[in-house]
Amino acid sequence: MKVLSLQCAHGHGFEGWFGSGEAFETQHASGLVECPLCGDRGITKLLTAPRLNLSGSKAPAKAEEKSTTSTVSGATAEPSMEARWLGTMRKMLANTEDVGERFADEARRMHHGETEERGIRGQATREEAAALLEEGIPVMSLPVPAALKETLQ
Repeated sequence: MKVLSLQCAHGHGFEGWFGSGEAFETQHASGLVECPLCGDRGITKLLTAPRLNLSGSKAPAKAEEKSTTSTVSGATAEPSMEARWLGTMRKMLANTEDVGERFADEARRMHHGETEERGIRGQATREEAAALLEEGIPVMSLPVPAALKETLQ
């Protein structure tokens, strides 16, 4: 298994897991590797240190010696902005109903009390979104990366 550090043309960094270096090259050449944040397919491989699994490695430290917080220069390491955004998008997708192209109609029905209020998502044209806002119905456009729309493996 090859774990590669990758970056899109927009500077978003992410990891890619591939069966081999050749599998990455084949998928990349076929346009199958894309940024999970923005969907860009202009992906480059970054330099990474090899991961070594040594059979004679030392036993893990005792539980009380292990630290559950990683640090960088003495500061607690935070997830990257991209990772936090992807996590937020995953939560939004998990906690909303996809109503597809019926979004504007369903939002109006909820606003007028014709159906139960709940979190929904879907597609609306710019004109439909502007009309909803003019009617006092709060909506927000969010780009959802293609990788999040499918089952992640």
